[in-house]
Amino acid sequence: MTTFASGKHALAISDRSGLAFPYLEMVREWNGAWVHTSEYEPKQPQLQPKPTSADPQALQRARPTRVALPTPASLNDNPFLTEVGTTVTVTQTGHGRSTGDAVRFYQVKTPIGGVAVSTFELNTTLATTITATDTSIVLTDGSEFPSTGYIVIESTDTDTSSLAYGRITSETIQYTGRSTHTLTGCTRGTAAPSYGKTPVSTTAVAHTAGVKIYGSYSITKIDETRVDDAGTTVTFSNSFSFTLVNAATSIATGGGFFVFGGPVNDRP
Repeated sequence: MTTFASGKHALAISDRSGLAFPYLEMVREWNGAWVHTSEYEPKQPQLQPKPTSADPQALQRARPTRVALPTPASLNDNPFLTEVGTTVTVTQTGHGRSTGDAVRFYQVKTPIGGVAVSTFELNTTLATTITATDTSIVLTDGSEFPSTGYIVIESTDTDTSSLAYGRITSETIQYTGRSTHTLTGCTRGTAAPSYGKTPVSTTAVAHTAGVKIYGSYSITKIDETRVDDAGTTVTFSNSFSFTLVNAATSIATGGGFFVFGGPVNDRP
């Protein structure tokens, strides 16, 4: 059997430099060259790139884009300021709303200035059953509702054969007149403006007597100005106002904590 010397006293000639080095300090490069360890050069990574596959063309769990619906936003603590009159001012820092928006108030805790909680929240029930095409709607009590505006009728799909079974199908309705408890000139299956935009319309459906109805107020943004450090006049708004049907009896601030102002139809 062939044997080789250990080479501890031998020298070797480098294939790169041609110089003599101790045999035991020589190494083999990736290209087969026999070189000293001080001359060793690893293989350039670009000579052997990692294998790559084609770029992915689609997401595994894609979702189509959609317009996000507005949601109720928290107002400042005790946000309502009443006057001896019909104007109510609402405080909400940096609210971002626009004049003409329809705002529905949620979770008002206390009366303010002689104005009942129900007047702020504008809640009542449907007095008579209506079809999906009726343009007059009779409320159980519409005495506090504005003469024009938007309402929402709460409903849920109860058709067990429907793909929308169990879903909230509340309908937003615009009306142009009110005679005591009857809303007239109703546009069915619409949507109310919120934050200066009008979301996707709802669907007109039939409603039975006794279902809940909520109203809203058309607001006016109250602008303020200040001069910033650069000397530029900046316009901002931390409040807005709306008009009651019946006047408040005193100047007062209140409403409680965690009161919300939001869209007419709080859709999921």
